[in-house]
Amino acid sequence: QVQLVESGGGLVQAGGSLRLSCAASGRTFSRYAMGWFRQAPGKEREFVAGISWWSGGSTRYADSVNGRFTISKDNAKNTVYLQMNSLKPEDTAVYYCAAAARATIAAMIESYDYWGQGTQVTVSS
Repeated sequence: QVQLVESGGGLVQAGGSLRLSCAASGRTFSRYAMGWFRQAPGKEREFVAGISWWSGGSTRYADSVNGRFTISKDNAKNTVYLQMNSLKPEDTAVYYCAAAARATIAAMIESYDYWGQGTQVTVSS
């Protein structure tokens, strides 16, 4: 029902910024809660940020990125963004966009129904 495609990853110096985009296609996209996850080599996929489906809704961040990353969306464009500032080498991972068939934010992988293919973010020291 929903297809997600991430873009915007790349190589950046520590302290720099990147903006990830997630383009979505499918019906009733605006009624899905959205999330960003990341997975570093040898580690489990972990929650990064989430946003509820409604306009002006709640956002949630992992402690490790709170204050540095910002999740947002443009329902008219069916696009979700992750603005990543003050990047650190430990932020290096493949970043995945995900959609959950629910209105409220979810932090668990099991809550999400659709996933993008991922985009690589590499932060050099």
